[in-house]
Amino acid sequence: MVDASTKKSLSGIPLLKTKAGPRDNELWPKRLQEELTCLIQYTKNNKEADNHWFHLQPNEGGTKWFGKCWFIHNLLKYEFDVEFDIPVTYPMTAPELALPELDGKTAKMYRGGKICLSDHFKPLWARNVPKFGIAHAMALGLGPWMAVEVPDLIEKGVIKHKDQCDSK
Repeated sequence: MVDASTKKSLSGIPLLKTKAGPRDNELWPKRLQEELTCLIQYTKNNKEADNHWFHLQPNEGGTKWFGKCWFIHNLLKYEFDVEFDIPVTYPMTAPELALPELDGKTAKMYRGGKICLSDHFKPLWARNVPKFGIAHAMALGLGPWMAVEVPDLIEKGVIKHKDQCDSK
């Protein structure tokens, strides 16, 4: 199930109310505002807990998101591009989060660097439509995925810190 730290983090993220996707011209702006409010609150909570680990921004219509996420391992910061599109069936369908530069480096990833969330996160998302949003996908999807995969990739030598790459 969910550990105490994740529960605490999740409890600080507001739940969304508006069930609307990008094709819903009337309600999508309201849903997008709720998404931004949740992301701002989640980021604020993370900064207060000294656990800030990503930055996201949407395109003008809120249908494409991009930014950076990072992971600290052995006191070294590993930074990755993160991107995703809001599916047309959102919020019934969770966004597929991608770390393009890790494409092909782990079995727990699909083509294009999309991380595998099908076993654990997607059933949880389905039970919480429309209450879950992008902040929840980051907290319960990308965060746990990175906590498991990034240290493993580092230990296997699949990814290297930028300073290790520059010195060779």
